[in-house]
Amino acid sequence: MKKHTVLVLLMVLFAAVRVAGSADVPYLTGRVNDNAGILSEDAVTFLSEKLKAHEERTTNQVVVLTIPSLQGESIEDYSNRVFNEWKLGQSDQDNGILIVVVPDEKRMRIEVGYGLEAEMTDIMASRIIREIMTPRFREGDYDGGITEGALAVINVLEGQELPEGTGIDEGSDSSFYSGLSDLGDQDMPIGARILIGAFIFGIIGLFTIIGIVTPGFGWFLYLFLIPFWAMFPIIVVGVKGALVLFFIYLIGYPVAKLYIRTTPWFKKAKKDLRTKGKASIGGFSFSSGGSGSSWSSGSSSSGGFSGGGGSSGGGGSSGGW
Repeated sequence: MKKHTVLVLLMVLFAAVRVAGSADVPYLTGRVNDNAGILSEDAVTFLSEKLKAHEERTTNQVVVLTIPSLQGESIEDYSNRVFNEWKLGQSDQDNGILIVVVPDEKRMRIEVGYGLEAEMTDIMASRIIREIMTPRFREGDYDGGITEGALAVINVLEGQELPEGTGIDEGSDSSFYSGLSDLGDQDMPIGARILIGAFIFGIIGLFTIIGIVTPGFGWFLYLFLIPFWAMFPIIVVGVKGALVLFFIYLIGYPVAKLYIRTTPWFKKAKKDLRTKGKASIGGFSFSSGGSGSSWSSGSSSSGGFSGGGGSSGGGGSSGGW
């Protein structure tokens, strides 16, 4: 009974700390809510009129919010909370879009309601962030970045093309690479990156080490792990970081394997496999088989990995500058 009481208290305390550390959802004052004070009056007036005219033509609700800081909360979670509290879009269409800009943390997001995901895809939202808003923010031009970004959202929703020179078309072959870039550039909290990275690199790293030190089937593991080293690191370190790790693996594994073959303990293990049918390396026992070797640990244990996260009310994309 006491254990259950302590567990409940810990859960309540955790929830209270999480809420206390989250940024407040501001009051919805209009289509442009400049709580960070980074927009000029002319920009607010101009953009409000454009968003109003778009809503009258289509019933889509596009709203802009600027806030100085997220107070440690991820921009995905915060945007989702604001979107749902403000209830953007028509109730029977879910046709709302929220553009959030956090200048102090140099983060932004385009949050898309369910009803507009076909028109404003994640890749298209990412293009608007990277190719229209980000360059202007880097120059300190918040008026231009937010205004042109919001107008680009309107143009896409009304069936127009993005201006020429802003990037690749979604139908081109390069869109696949763009999608991979989005995966690595998402605003994943540092804690989640550490946990997911430990999980991914712990698994493929363990099998990599086993392959390097194991006589017999080590070269099979080298080939087997290539697709895993090619794709999984993208989630944690992005495309460029994954490419670096991939080439390190392609070159480092054979070099390490060839070097270890010259060590006395490897030679002994190889001899034991050939003469005794089994060998022990670093607490793992190996036995020879008809087509190679198998391995098992000296002690068995089982465990699982679980993580937590939030889900958005719609699609979208995040970015930084």
